Amino acid sequence: MADPGRTGPRRRIDIHQHVIPPDRGRAMAGRAAAVGWPAPVWDERGAIAMMDRRSIATGVLSYAAPLAGPDDPVAAREVARIVNEFTAELVKNRPDRFGHFAALPLPDVDGALAEAAHALDELEADGVMVLSNAHGRYPGDPEFEPLWAELDARSAVVLVHPTAPPGAPLPDVPPPLADFPYDTTRAALQLTMRGVPRRYPRMRMILPHAGGFLPYAAHRFALAARLPTDGPGTTPEDFLADLRRFYFDTAISTGSTTLPSLLAFAAPDHVLYGSDFPMLPEEWGTDFDTLLDDHPHLGPGLLDAIDRGNAELLIPRLARP
Repeated sequence: MADPGRTGPRRRIDIHQHVIPPDRGRAMAGRAAAVGWPAPVWDERGAIAMMDRRSIATGVLSYAAPLAGPDDPVAAREVARIVNEFTAELVKNRPDRFGHFAALPLPDVDGALAEAAHALDELEADGVMVLSNAHGRYPGDPEFEPLWAELDARSAVVLVHPTAPPGAPLPDVPPPLADFPYDTTRAALQLTMRGVPRRYPRMRMILPHAGGFLPYAAHRFALAARLPTDGPGTTPEDFLADLRRFYFDTAISTGSTTLPSLLAFAAPDHVLYGSDFPMLPEEWGTDFDTLLDDHPHLGPGLLDAIDRGNAELLIPRLARP
């Protein structure tokens, strides 16, 4: 068991926690059941009780699902606005316990720009969330360039949450097990090959689940710099530096073969605590909390930085007075 005396009391900032507004619960449960994953259940009281049990002071909420079908941008705009205003009201009532990454209705870039402005200016969101692909369109596609330029001008925080990649899933393999980290990796690699992190250094992008397979295979991916493409025109060392511009969270990623890879790759101030609740049931998530607390090579300073300090630097509003 973790020794609570080695760090003293800690109150985590959970950068990767989800919200399910009441009118979206049935759709989320159906989506989970269709792929063989436990149905997520969320309400404000239950979320706060979970956070108290897991030493989470503040959960930054996001809505981790497509907003509408691929051919219904009007509905996507409407659902984004409803979800974001619901979540903003939670934060308004309990700013000590909740933060907010606003959902954007991509691939509708004009709609995403309008919703980002509304969420950041009017709802005081702490950042925005996009999916790793928007109905098959990946975030490095040129059509998304105006959005990244605007978010860079705002020094915005962007959570790039995974979703299922295009194509049918493997039989008997729920997409959250393998397809989600795979799609995170695809999105991050395409963004880097297209030079987005380098062009927009003030925009801070978070990759959930330790960045998928990115830290483990980073040196393999750096071979992209040797390819005869119209990419960023960098050396492998430059490419690795661009990959390290991303932030990473620890959700479902503190195992004995995963966390060392992340810590060997990521900058120490770019690793953040994440629970993935309620998409990951609490009883599953606490096992990963224990693995983080008990990791043999995490000194108190780094553990406290992952639990809270790095998130305070990323989102100063969350810093203790």
